[in-house]
Amino acid sequence: MSAPIHTAPHRARRGVAIASLVAFAAVLAGCSSSSSEPGSYDADMPRAQYANSGSDMAYTDAAAAEAPLPSTVDRSVIITGSMYMTVEDPIVAADRAAGIVQNAGGRIDARSETAPDEHYGGSAWLTLRIPSDHLDAVVDHLRELGTVDQFSTDSYDVTTEVTDLEAQISTLRASTTRIEALLQEAKDISDIITLENELDRRQAELESLEARQRGLDDQVSMSTINLSLTTEPVVIVDDSPETFWEGLTSGWNAFVGFLSGALVVLGILLPWLALAALISLAVVVRIRSRKSRVASTTSPTARRRATSEKTAATRK
Repeated sequence: MSAPIHTAPHRARRGVAIASLVAFAAVLAGCSSSSSEPGSYDADMPRAQYANSGSDMAYTDAAAAEAPLPSTVDRSVIITGSMYMTVEDPIVAADRAAGIVQNAGGRIDARSETAPDEHYGGSAWLTLRIPSDHLDAVVDHLRELGTVDQFSTDSYDVTTEVTDLEAQISTLRASTTRIEALLQEAKDISDIITLENELDRRQAELESLEARQRGLDDQVSMSTINLSLTTEPVVIVDDSPETFWEGLTSGWNAFVGFLSGALVVLGILLPWLALAALISLAVVVRIRSRKSRVASTTSPTARRRATSEKTAATRK
C-alpha cells in the first residue's frame, strides 16, 4: 500500500511541470508573433506591452492601445548621411577628419585613399561613426576642412522596434528563470530532458534577441556619415537628350557602340565556330560513307552476285 502514497505526489509534480511548459510555450508564441524582421524600420508598427496576469506573463494588445507614446527625447532614431568635399590635400584632410571624429568619441569604420599623380590630385573615402549627440558639432568641424559640395542625411525612427525588443527580452528572461527553477525541482528523467531542451531553445532565442538589440543600440547611438574628399568638386552631368537632333545623335552613337561590341564578340567566337564547322563536316562525311557502304551491299546486283556464287558452290 506504500507505492500509491509515493506515486501521487510524483504524478502531481510531473503534471505541474508539463502544465507550466504549456503555459510558457503559449507566452513565447505570442511573443514571437509580435517580433519584427531585423533591419526593418516601420514607424507605424503596432506597439505591444506585456502585462503580468497571475503567475504568467500575458501578451495584451489592449494595454498597448492605452500605453502613452514615448516622448520626443526618448525616441530612438538612426541617422545616416553622406558628405562630399573639395580640399587641397585629401590625405591630410582625411587624417584631420579622423582626429575630429575620434576626439568626439567616434570611430572610423572604413577608409580608402588614392595617392595623387601628375594628372590626379588624389582622393580619400571614410566611413565615420559619430556619437549622435555630437553629430552637429562634428559636421561643423568637418566643414572647415574645405568646401562642401554636397551634404545629406536620412533618419529612421526605430522607437517601436526598440520597445518591442526590450519587452520580448524581458519576458523571455523571466520565462527562462522560471524553467530553471522547474528544472531544479524536477525528479523524473523525462521531465528533466524536456525542461533542458526547452531551456536551451529559449536561451538561444534570448541570445539572438540580445544580439539584435546590441546592433540596434549601436546604430542609434552612433550616426554613420560617408565622407568623400577630392581635389576637384563633384560634378553631376545630365547626358539626357533635350532636342530631336540630340536624341538622334544619342541613338546613332548607341547603335554604333552596339555594333562595335557585336563585331568584337564575333571576332572572338569566329575561330571556335570554324573548328565546330570542321568537326561537323568530318562527322557528316563519315556518316555518308558508312551509309554508302551499307547501300552497296544491299543493292540488287550485289544480291544476284551473292546468289550466283552460292549456287555455284552448291553444284560443286
